[in-house]
Amino acid sequence: MIRTSLAALAALALPASLSAQSTTQDQFDVRYDRALAAGYKALFLCSALANAQRNGAERTPESVEQWELTGVYPRIQPIMDELEYTILPDAAGRVALVQVDWADDMPPRFAEGSHDQGCRLAPIGLDAPMPEMRVPPRPGEEGPAGTGKVRKGGGLTIPVKEVETHGGATESAPRPLDPVIDRAFGADYGEGTRTTAVVVRHAEDRNGVLGQGRYAPGFGPDTPQRTWSVAKSIAATLIGAAVQRGEAKVTDTLAYGDWRWDARRSITIDNLLRMASGRYSDTPGNRTDPLYMGGALVEESATGWPLLHPPGTVFRYANNDTLMAVKAIEDTFDDYDPADLFADIGMTGTVAETDWGTDYILSSQVWATAEDLAKLGQLYLDDGVTRDGKRLLPENWRDYVSTPSGPQPGNGFGYGASWWLFNVHQGIPADTIAAMGNRGQFVVVVPSRDIVIVRRGEDPVGSRFDIVAFTRDVLASIP
Repeated sequence: MIRTSLAALAALALPASLSAQSTTQDQFDVRYDRALAAGYKALFLCSALANAQRNGAERTPESVEQWELTGVYPRIQPIMDELEYTILPDAAGRVALVQVDWADDMPPRFAEGSHDQGCRLAPIGLDAPMPEMRVPPRPGEEGPAGTGKVRKGGGLTIPVKEVETHGGATESAPRPLDPVIDRAFGADYGEGTRTTAVVVRHAEDRNGVLGQGRYAPGFGPDTPQRTWSVAKSIAATLIGAAVQRGEAKVTDTLAYGDWRWDARRSITIDNLLRMASGRYSDTPGNRTDPLYMGGALVEESATGWPLLHPPGTVFRYANNDTLMAVKAIEDTFDDYDPADLFADIGMTGTVAETDWGTDYILSSQVWATAEDLAKLGQLYLDDGVTRDGKRLLPENWRDYVSTPSGPQPGNGFGYGASWWLFNVHQGIPADTIAAMGNRGQFVVVVPSRDIVIVRRGEDPVGSRFDIVAFTRDVLASIP
């Protein structure tokens, strides 16, 4: 009887113990989510404002809150809305630090600004330095004196869908694409979507480009936005440039650290570009929250995942594959880095940001204007030759990135080497490739029609811009 009673008591105690553990885990998760929300807010305020200042564009904290900081992951959106932030300028009036308070017993999360390299997010728990220690004005540069702390809040509304236009025609002259572009700024291509920019380039010949574009209020040709996963196609372009220079081959393996002692030593750059490394990732798409929002390093977050399938056999879209493909050529960056690539293409409003160390986050963290992304597309229209005649990519590079020679995603799109393929869509030429990113970032390249289509957005989670339908309608509107 006594033994039975003790056993019964133990059985009753077990759920309580598990419940206590669960409560403790819930508390950890809540705290972690607050830290991530603060990091997300600090980085986006810093990057949007600092990169706009670099380009001479106008952005305000209110605009960033309206666009980049709404429609975010439901887990952190309500937390982020309530967190206060502080913007600290340098002596020239540029954004030097953005701090976000998140816990009474921990330092604020902060992102540090640089005039030429965007912003980088500090690890959780690091104390922020004074801005004058980090971002001094460049020699000979003048600007207003620092104005101290600027504190803002949330609760702002989304602006109405008014638009500005630019391009080769006057406002009063009708243009063939106007009706289609009008619809892109409404709900015709996706309920709840929010278009910030549309740029279409139609190269009638190699000597001239006809362009047409439109922007939401507060955005313009000089306004950079985060590219999200469009950066993966930029990473493939950077690797293509290394191949052209003879400094890399896509068949090269990455003997990184401990990889050289196990089966990961057989993973090639080609496997990584095709999302076919065979490595494990914790979530579809491999959200990479510790890196993107937590301030972790690429070295910490991207390198250690184990092999689950033979390389080249399974498609698994993962940020970590792109990050490791870039690490495979990082030894070449002393002579040619992302900034050199952007200069060669003419992408003067584009910045590739790094982690808190020195690694580029080329899976997502590039800030570029819509016009610059059109230039990226133009490079592929011109088969890897820049407008000043320099061969930047190998002659067969466009064919390489558009060939679905690896395992395929099975989601209605094909996948080449870090470019998506519109190879099965009626009304769209089969040679169409696209760079695509979160929140509605698209660069569509149609070589057989000499057309580049760029659509930028800040689409909320749960909404989706129908880029296939938009591409089809744009092509149908151009003679």
